[in-house]
Amino acid sequence: MTMELLYQERLKRYVTALRNGKPDRIPIRPFVAEFVARYAGYTCQEVAHDYTKAFEGACKCAADYDWDAVVANMVYVWTGLTNAIGLNYYATPGIQMGQDTGFQYLEPPEERVHMRADEYDALIDDPTAFLYNTWLPRVVDDVVPIGEPSTYKNNLSFVRGAMNMLHYFQAFGPQVERLRRESGTVSAIAGIFKAPFDIIGDKLRGYVGLTEDMFIQPDKVLKACEALMPHLYNVALTSSDPAGLVPIGFWMHRGCVPFIKPDQFDSHYWPTLKPIIEQLWNERRQTLFYAEGDWGYHLDTFRELPDRSIVYHVDRGNIFDTHRKLGDKFCLSGAVSNVTLAYGSPEDVRAECKKIIDEVARDGGYIMDASAIMQNDTKPENLRALTEATREYGVYADGHSLEIDAQPPIGDEKRPGMGDRVEKGRHVGLCVPWSEKEKSLPPIRGDRDVIKNIWEQTDAMANMYIWQILLSF
Repeated sequence: MTMELLYQERLKRYVTALRNGKPDRIPIRPFVAEFVARYAGYTCQEVAHDYTKAFEGACKCAADYDWDAVVANMVYVWTGLTNAIGLNYYATPGIQMGQDTGFQYLEPPEERVHMRADEYDALIDDPTAFLYNTWLPRVVDDVVPIGEPSTYKNNLSFVRGAMNMLHYFQAFGPQVERLRRESGTVSAIAGIFKAPFDIIGDKLRGYVGLTEDMFIQPDKVLKACEALMPHLYNVALTSSDPAGLVPIGFWMHRGCVPFIKPDQFDSHYWPTLKPIIEQLWNERRQTLFYAEGDWGYHLDTFRELPDRSIVYHVDRGNIFDTHRKLGDKFCLSGAVSNVTLAYGSPEDVRAECKKIIDEVARDGGYIMDASAIMQNDTKPENLRALTEATREYGVYADGHSLEIDAQPPIGDEKRPGMGDRVEKGRHVGLCVPWSEKEKSLPPIRGDRDVIKNIWEQTDAMANMYIWQILLSF
């Protein structure tokens, strides 16, 4: 079989499972991050700081283990880029920590939060302007606050950051093609999304600040989440797979019980998340709910989403309860314990995989993976055992991979989704809209539409820069 035929076979298998169907066998899609360093002979510093080595490690793992799908680079935060920009909320392996420890996100102390409690109105009024004017000078030491004289280091942060972000993103296309060409491996996800509430807790107010705000000024928090919705939707859609075959990665952080109370989930988290997921499905884009932690309390709520609109990844939750509650609607993935993969034996891994396959994957709609992203404590022999056990026990005698449509069918009529929120959002996808830019130009003598279209294309790149820093880095 040629690599291209192998790739097409795996793509059909993977997409069939994603759509909650029963392919010929269970797809294997390990989210391997710093594990690729251990397997390929690199340090964590090397794969974090030199993304070409992370790419190399992903290709080596995909070829040697013969998996169906992988992420082109699960060590996604390129610390060379974060250092080029000057982001101060990361600890980089080889600098602030040992070279064999993965990069770490640094929660800001309360006195140095990235957004103060009295700044919600500015965020609500124009989220993109707030990120550039207020947030960026706080998370980048070299970027000076608005009103202060610019500096050489300030200017370099923007030039180095923008040029290298473009360089990095453009490298993913060839990496995806390399996986396809060299090992017939599917690129597992495309695009990035985070919930509005999580963004405020992760990158703006911090967890403690957001917790206080939910008691002191919950209405402001809700309005801020609503203001962020069209922007986060825009990033998810524009970074997604245009064919709608593989899902958008949605990294779920601290929006679940016990981080917040059930009534706060109901009043803030879900009402500003659900419409985005529905709108993405209206556009035939599936979302991977990477449910970090235990989201078991909210499973009944997730049933409100359209059938097949999400893939639900189980981390610390109970995979068997999750299957009973969601398995008829959505594909599930994960749940093989990272502790077992790191400290157990191959026999332990095989037994755990078999139990999941027997009780969860009998009727399809399951993708084999660990419960959480695999770092360099995962044993290579245990990941081999996961692979071999799935190959042995995960075959469907009556399975059949779908002939892939260009886009997934959405089934029922379109959901309300975002409604007119995107159109009403402030400067969604742009920093300076054409209506403002045109005022600064002399009278236009030629074709106005040419100038307008190119302006919007180039300005959208500046918009992409700040929102990708917020979401991806």
